[in-house]
Amino acid sequence: MKQFWTQFFTWWNGQTIGTRYFTWRKGQFVGEDEFGNRYYRYTQPQAIDSNVGAERRWVVYNGYADASKVPPGWRAWLCHNGDVAPSEENYKPHSWERAYVPNMTGTAQAYRPQGSSLSLGQRPAATGDYVPWTPGE
Repeated sequence: MKQFWTQFFTWWNGQTIGTRYFTWRKGQFVGEDEFGNRYYRYTQPQAIDSNVGAERRWVVYNGYADASKVPPGWRAWLCHNGDVAPSEENYKPHSWERAYVPNMTGTAQAYRPQGSSLSLGQRPAATGDYVPWTPGE
C-alpha cells in the first residue's frame, strides 16, 4: 500500500501512476542502460507536442530521478541529437573515457576546490591585489 501512495504522490523516486499508464499504453521500449534505466519512444503520427518532432522520447529511472545517471549516448538520443539509440548500435567505449561518477552535490564527497569555505585546510592569504569598487569614481 505504501508503494501505491508513493507512486501516486511523488515523481522523484520512480515513475508515477500516470507515467506508468502512458508508458504501458503508448510507449515502445527501446533499451536499458547499465544502471537499469529504461528508455521509451512514442511514435504515433499525431505528436503530443509539435516542438519535439516526430517522436517523443523518455526515460524511466531505476530509483531516484537523477539526470546525471543518464549515460552520454542515451542523453544524446533523448535530446534528439542522435537518431540511433545506443541499444541499436555496436558502441564500444574508448580507453580514454572515464567511468560514470554520480552527481555528488550535497554529499560529503562533493567537489570543494581549494579556498572554499567547506574544504579542508587553510584558505590562502589575501594578496592585496583586490580593489573594491566605490560609486562616483
